[in-house]
Amino acid sequence: MTSTDRASTPLVSVIVPIYNAAPYLDQALISVESQTLHDIEIICVNDGSTDNSPAILKQHAAADPRIRIVDKPNGGYGSACNRGLDEAHGTWIAILEPDDWIDRTMFEDMLAFEASFDCDVDIVKTPYWRVVNPDTPRQRRVNASYRGRIKPASQPFQLTDPGVTHLIIHHPSIWSALYRRSFLERTGIRFHEIPGAGWADNPFLADTLCQAESIVYLDTPYYHYREETPEKAEAFHRDGWRIAVDRWHDMMDVYERLGVTDENIRRAHTRRAFTYIGGILEQHSADEPDIHEALRGMFARLDDGLVFSETHVSTGSKELYAQVKGIPLPEIESMPYKKHVVTEGLYNLVNTGPGMTIDTFKGFIAARTKREGR
Repeated sequence: MTSTDRASTPLVSVIVPIYNAAPYLDQALISVESQTLHDIEIICVNDGSTDNSPAILKQHAAADPRIRIVDKPNGGYGSACNRGLDEAHGTWIAILEPDDWIDRTMFEDMLAFEASFDCDVDIVKTPYWRVVNPDTPRQRRVNASYRGRIKPASQPFQLTDPGVTHLIIHHPSIWSALYRRSFLERTGIRFHEIPGAGWADNPFLADTLCQAESIVYLDTPYYHYREETPEKAEAFHRDGWRIAVDRWHDMMDVYERLGVTDENIRRAHTRRAFTYIGGILEQHSADEPDIHEALRGMFARLDDGLVFSETHVSTGSKELYAQVKGIPLPEIESMPYKKHVVTEGLYNLVNTGPGMTIDTFKGFIAARTKREGR
């Protein structure tokens, strides 16, 4: 490889999809500019911003030659990420959302970990920090819901290996990872180009984790993810609930296209269905015609046996499933679900601390009351 080739092939291409992110953009860009791994390119895709984001980008690009600004008409998160993939030259692909930030050693540590394995790795995965109630007096930083839970027998691993299913259960944290660019190109994996934010991370998560032949996991968080406030989450499930339903179907389409038969992955997607439905039913009634039809569509793609035997799905949710599908409700033991709730509580106590655990439990009780009236 010539010196010119090396200069045009950085180790990491960091894609930053940007739409009206001015309040947070400085923090995000400073965090990536300050990486201890200097051999990176920073591809800032301005997705038709109408605020001060373009001016902020120009200021940073003038000070750091690794920044490349790509302006495009607004097309949504998936469209912006795809444009970033088109522009990327790096060996590895990283994604930084413009309202988040990363620790200085993230890329250096992840690549050092990857280099300790004597094989080509497709994905380097880590947990992340949840920034709860961001930019308010109640802001706190807690662990992601899968930290300490990814326990493969050996590394690298595949998603079908025992001990790693939690990667596909929780928030689609596609940005707490590095993806080998040749892996994405070989598999043809792209983002769905959905208007707005659109939860395009959902099908990307399924596509990448299911098609990766070698994944390594470093159980150290570096990425700081600003979570939506409870008020914003409620507004989404009230007004934008169809997005959750559509992205769940997109993920199911991925599993069916790839011929995924692994029971743990199928159970994980069953749990995701009821997680998304639970959020919707906190703001809507299952008797509303549009909601009822959406439930029928999701339930038609689920396996009755997996639903009724899944210990992470509540008795009330199983009753709703049977009612909507018009099938008999089998005898269901309530103890396995109660045991699951206790186990989750103990895990959260260790993982997020007593204060957050109490808040989570209060939220769980209030949400169940809204969903199930009990």
